[in-house]
Amino acid sequence: MGHETKGKLFFVSFVPKARHNRRVIGAFLNGIGILVGALFGLAMRQPVTGRTQNYFKSAIGAFTAFYGLGLIYLYVHWVHFTWIKQLFIGALAVVLGFWLGKALKLQKLSNRVGHHAATLLAAAQKKPPGQTASGFVAATLLFCAAPLGIIGAVVDGLEGYFYLLLIKAVMDGLAMLSFVKIFRWPVALAALPVFFFFDGLTLIVHQGQPWLENHGLAAYVCIAAGFVTCSVALVVLEVRRVELANYLPALIVAPLLARWLA
Repeated sequence: MGHETKGKLFFVSFVPKARHNRRVIGAFLNGIGILVGALFGLAMRQPVTGRTQNYFKSAIGAFTAFYGLGLIYLYVHWVHFTWIKQLFIGALAVVLGFWLGKALKLQKLSNRVGHHAATLLAAAQKKPPGQTASGFVAATLLFCAAPLGIIGAVVDGLEGYFYLLLIKAVMDGLAMLSFVKIFRWPVALAALPVFFFFDGLTLIVHQGQPWLENHGLAAYVCIAAGFVTCSVALVVLEVRRVELANYLPALIVAPLLARWLA
C-alpha cells in the first residue's frame, strides 16, 4: 500500500513501528496507563482542578480526532478514483453499522453497564472509602466497555496501530486519579483484567488479519474505525452526544460490504 512513503501528515508519521509481538503493546500501554494514574492519584495531596481537567479533555479530544483522521489517511489509496470508493464504503459501513447496533441495542447495553458502575461510584462517594471490590468492578466495567478501547484493539490487531489504545491509556489513567482516592490503592488491580481483555481481543483480530489482508479488506476496517474514532472525539470534546456503542458493528460491516461490492 505504500504506507512508508505516504504515512505522514503534518510531519507526523502514522506508520506503526515494526515489533516482535504486535499483539501486546496497545493493551500493555492501557494497563500501564491505569497503574501510572493510580500512583499519581495516591501521591497527589490535592484533587485535579477543573481548569486542568478541561485542558486534558481538550488535548485528548484533539489527539483522538487527529489519530482518527490519520487512520483514514493512512489506509486510503489516494490514487485515481479509488479513494472515492474507499471513503464511500467506509462511510456507508458506519451508517449501516449504526442501524445494526441500534437493532442489537448495543448502546442500551453499554448504558446499563455504565449505570451499574456509576451506582457503585456514587455509593462510595457518599460513604468513603468505598469497598475495594466495588471499585474494582466499577473500574473494570468502565475501562473494558469503552468503545475507543474496542476500536483500538481491533486496529492494533490488524495493523499494529496502537495509538488509540495509548490515548485510552491516558484517559483511564486520569480516571484512576479519582478512583484510588475513593476506593484506595487495590482498585488499580483493574489494570489486569483490562490488559487481558484487550490483549485477547487484539489476538483474536490478529488471527484473522492475514485473510483480510490477502483479500484487501483490512484497509476498509481501518477506514471505518477512523470514522468512528472521530465520533469519539466529538463526545470527548462535548460537541454532541453520540451513541458510540451502536457504531461498533461498522468494523464488521465494512469488510463485508467491501467484499460484496467488489
